[in-house]
Amino acid sequence: MNSTMLDQIPRLPVSEWMANIISWLTQNLSWFFGAIRDGGSWTMDALTDLLLWVHPIVFILLLVGLSFFASQKKFGLPVFTLLGLLYIYNQGLWEPLMYTITLVLIASLLSIIIGVPVGIWMAKSASANWIITPILDFMQTMPAFVYLIPAVAFFGIGMVPGVFSAVIFALPPTVRFTNLGIRQVDDEMIEAAESFGSTGSQRLFKVELPLAKATIMAGINQTVLLALSMVVIASMIGAPGLGERVINALQRAQVGPGFVAGFALVVLAIILDRTMQGFNKDKSN
Repeated sequence: MNSTMLDQIPRLPVSEWMANIISWLTQNLSWFFGAIRDGGSWTMDALTDLLLWVHPIVFILLLVGLSFFASQKKFGLPVFTLLGLLYIYNQGLWEPLMYTITLVLIASLLSIIIGVPVGIWMAKSASANWIITPILDFMQTMPAFVYLIPAVAFFGIGMVPGVFSAVIFALPPTVRFTNLGIRQVDDEMIEAAESFGSTGSQRLFKVELPLAKATIMAGINQTVLLALSMVVIASMIGAPGLGERVINALQRAQVGPGFVAGFALVVLAIILDRTMQGFNKDKSN
């Protein structure tokens, strides 16, 4: 009886609603999405060309030097960076690597530019925190592949929809950790700043953000790694890079090329993660 009563309830046309919303946006804001696509493609192509212009050996030495200082002048991370990048270069994956770095860099920068102010807003406003928190929950729990659908509808295929989907997928950690870091600042520090006559902006930039820097950087670290993982998935909609090699190998059931490209992604992820952690520890100590 209960199942019969439930069957009589009209089905909500959620699918039709979403299709109509996407259709309306693509029809009425095509000029806006087109401008973003053209500008984004030009910017990312220029950045990739710049990265490819630098000789691979010079690029490798620069990253090795960066990792050396990030590891507080220890040799473990620099040696891994050197061997890992030489492996990628040896396997003929240098150009795909540069495309992947471009996508991750742009997606991470956009996520940080959007995420840090939103996190500050959530920390300062209870109503903003109440509204934005479930949106972040939705963004983090939605399967990553779903973000490819609106990305293709708005921007077609290529690098721009890949960055668009990566930003949505990678944004929440920066927002959450910024909010958390500012909320964890000791009340005594806030009171001391107020007693010296600090304004709201002075208190934010000179007290709260510096004290919350380690937490915010932890969120940014997660954002970068999530952007890398989403960039790989975005290869399904034409985003170039190492993920494209993995997808091609999967489609052709080629174990060898898939492993080579997958290991290159692992090397890149470890270099990014350990380097960022190293600088964060260096600044926080």
